[in-house]
Amino acid sequence: MRLAGWSVVEAVPVVLSGLMVSAAVDRGFLAGRTAVGVGWLAGFGVATGVRAYAARAGFPHLAAVVEPLRDALVARVVRAALARPYADPADLARLTEQVESVRQLTATLLRTLRGVGVTLVAALVGLAVLAPAALPLVLLPLLAAAALFARLLRPLVQRRRAVVLAEERLAAEAGRTLNGLRDVQATGAQRRTAEALAEAAAESAAASRALGRAAALRSLVVTLGGRLPVLAVVAAAPWLVDGGGLTAGELLGTATYLLQQLDPAVRTLAGTVGGWLLNLSVVLDRLTTATAPPPAPTPPSPTATAAPAGRPPVLRVTALGYAHGPHAEPLFTELELAPEPGEHLAVVGPSGTGKSTLAALLAGALTPSSGAVTVGGVHPHTLPGPERARLVALLPQEAYVFPGTVRENLAWLAEAPPTDRQLTSIADLLGAGELLTRLGGPDARIGDPAALSAGERQLIALVRTYLSPAPVVVLDEATCRLDAAAEERVERAFAERPGTLVVVAHRISSALRADRVLLLDGGRGVLARHGDLQVLAPLYRELVGHWLGAASPARPGPSGAAPVPGRPS
Repeated sequence: MRLAGWSVVEAVPVVLSGLMVSAAVDRGFLAGRTAVGVGWLAGFGVATGVRAYAARAGFPHLAAVVEPLRDALVARVVRAALARPYADPADLARLTEQVESVRQLTATLLRTLRGVGVTLVAALVGLAVLAPAALPLVLLPLLAAAALFARLLRPLVQRRRAVVLAEERLAAEAGRTLNGLRDVQATGAQRRTAEALAEAAAESAAASRALGRAAALRSLVVTLGGRLPVLAVVAAAPWLVDGGGLTAGELLGTATYLLQQLDPAVRTLAGTVGGWLLNLSVVLDRLTTATAPPPAPTPPSPTATAAPAGRPPVLRVTALGYAHGPHAEPLFTELELAPEPGEHLAVVGPSGTGKSTLAALLAGALTPSSGAVTVGGVHPHTLPGPERARLVALLPQEAYVFPGTVRENLAWLAEAPPTDRQLTSIADLLGAGELLTRLGGPDARIGDPAALSAGERQLIALVRTYLSPAPVVVLDEATCRLDAAAEERVERAFAERPGTLVVVAHRISSALRADRVLLLDGGRGVLARHGDLQVLAPLYRELVGHWLGAASPARPGPSGAAPVPGRPS
């Protein structure tokens, strides 16, 4: 409302501009009264100064609108990112580029579009007062330009949306590639991955070119709405003076409205504001869609019952299906999994087959599209966060450590506060004893978690997970920052811990230590022991070969050349 009030103040000088120029010519200079003409022009200058002051006075109120909007969008994007069980590289683009774009575009549009709207309306009002006979010559081309501008909006919005989606796809493709470099090397998929990245980059470039071609048509809007009225008035000037009764001053005042107010406003509207408005609508739509809250979890099946007292909960996956969206290709279809209580299960497969997604589904962080995941007859995704964490503990690749004491970080998930002796014992069991000592013991404070290495953060998170009461533990490449010996120590400790262990493997040694191995391939899962799976699945044999080839040191061949890393000998 305050911005609107200052807009009214801005409109008054625009309305007066043509009238003052007309009076300066007719009542001053042409009448031989130079001082009167100069006085009217001085009044025009004062009115312009008032308009500039009104534009400046609106800035604080502009910030009061824009900054809360930016804060709300940041909170929305962060909440949506934290609600996902996996890192989406597109979230970074939304948080940095898209939210900041909304902030800048909203501020610019409120400032510029307000000025353009005030100028257009005020110029037409002034023109209607000063020269009603010239008004049709201006209104008809202006209405045609408005119709053309409205007609161009839909294709421009569609092409701008295509640019945003292509940029997100490129960011997501690059992020997945960087996060899955081990899988890419292990499966020999370097060429296919490079082709996918090149395709995403080409799609982004093509979308930008298509938007540029469509945006070029906005020059027609400027021609119709800004230049054609000027030409029409110039062409009709003899008739306007002789038949329309306009004086020379009124004709010059009309030109002032057209050249100083109307034409710049139309150019700004069609060019700058048109582009900004399109960008804002598309980015806001994308932020709203991408950060929408997840659907309400489906209620548990009536047949689901809790595990009998005294028996460990059993993990069951029944006819599981999942797709990232209603029109996306399903990652899983009819996936079945029934590990025995206390079993150690490894999950393997090429990059993009859904290993991390399966881990999130097992932990209840994602809702199945079809089928069910139950632990002791309970659907994890229907439980509140704390109850779900007591049932299934999910530890992702990027370990979370927060500022606080070492004890607070380690005992976060524990049902009862562990003693110093318990903390030290479990830290030694998992190979984190030296780290605990170096940090200064359980009561030492972690001021900046980023000062810890990625491997140290993983060790802290592993001890925390071991202390949790969850009967099912899912390690989603949670030891990837540790060396092979430290990883073996951790996995053996968790395998001896009461409960079921599911490990998303990134080394062949993880699969060899597991009781059984689940191979994900094209939405299906093959579950068997390591030796049996090598017979049953050629893809698994290929994975094992690449793993062994990548792990073995380079040996000179017959000609002295070293074999290619990652290729089985």
